[in-house]
Amino acid sequence: MATTEGNGASRSLTIQSVVYLNEILELERAANAARVSASAAVRSGVITSWKYVVGDCSPSPLFNSDDIRRYEQLASQAGGEFVYEYFDENLGHGGGHNRLAAQGTSDLLLFLNPDGILGPHAVSVLAQCVTDDVGAADARQLPIEHPKEFDAGSGDTSWASGACLMTQTSVFSQSGGFDSETFFLYGDDVDYSWRVKLAGYRVVHCPAARLFHDKRLSVTSDVTATEVERRYSAEASLFLADKFSRPDLVASLSRSFMRQGDSHSRAAVALLESRRASNSLATPLDRQHDVGQFVNGNYALHRY
Repeated sequence: MATTEGNGASRSLTIQSVVYLNEILELERAANAARVSASAAVRSGVITSWKYVVGDCSPSPLFNSDDIRRYEQLASQAGGEFVYEYFDENLGHGGGHNRLAAQGTSDLLLFLNPDGILGPHAVSVLAQCVTDDVGAADARQLPIEHPKEFDAGSGDTSWASGACLMTQTSVFSQSGGFDSETFFLYGDDVDYSWRVKLAGYRVVHCPAARLFHDKRLSVTSDVTATEVERRYSAEASLFLADKFSRPDLVASLSRSFMRQGDSHSRAAVALLESRRASNSLATPLDRQHDVGQFVNGNYALHRY
């Protein structure tokens, strides 16, 4: 297993966001917060340099040439760099990040949702968390904190959320990046975290690193899920169970999804069966169930 230098080591960082038809104001807020947090990390000596990279999956470019020049100037004034790439195709979350990461040379990667607002010290805290045997770390999400369990002392947790996930570039490369062939939008962060663990690294939660992630509650106090979230979350649940050697769970989920009559659930089952028929499912991993956690429909024991 590869290792990095211990706490306090200064390394270069690339912050990556993959966008799709996002509001420009939303992107500006995220970019402004990223500049502040990254600059603070440089001043504290935690990182040596930073770059903010945006990959655009939208049907047409969200940024024009004037926008790009303005972002480049703002980044330069803050001591960093800005790079914009228009993909001209929808690569999905993992596919977009894989494309961007393949072009970078930094020591650390921070995958950031375009609607995620980094706290002033979030980059510093995460960079200090991702050292030695830690392959990936995520931030505390506000105002609705993710309920997955983590060890209060070590930070060890089942998986790190792709909304704000920092990893060593060497670990990302060694692990093959995100599995964009299996997961288009959701579940790829869980899959990546578990593969990082299988490679011998730890995955930790860093509550002192704060991220504002604009989630809303319904009148029943549930997180309001969009149509897109329902669709791809259903797919992720099936494909994670299949990839991490839980055929019993695949069977029970498939039966439940078909009984529900929900179009997204039924479509997820149909896609799984189609890939099974074409022999294009991912090779099963974790046959001894060392890392994969499936607890009451979640991928970790939840605190509440």
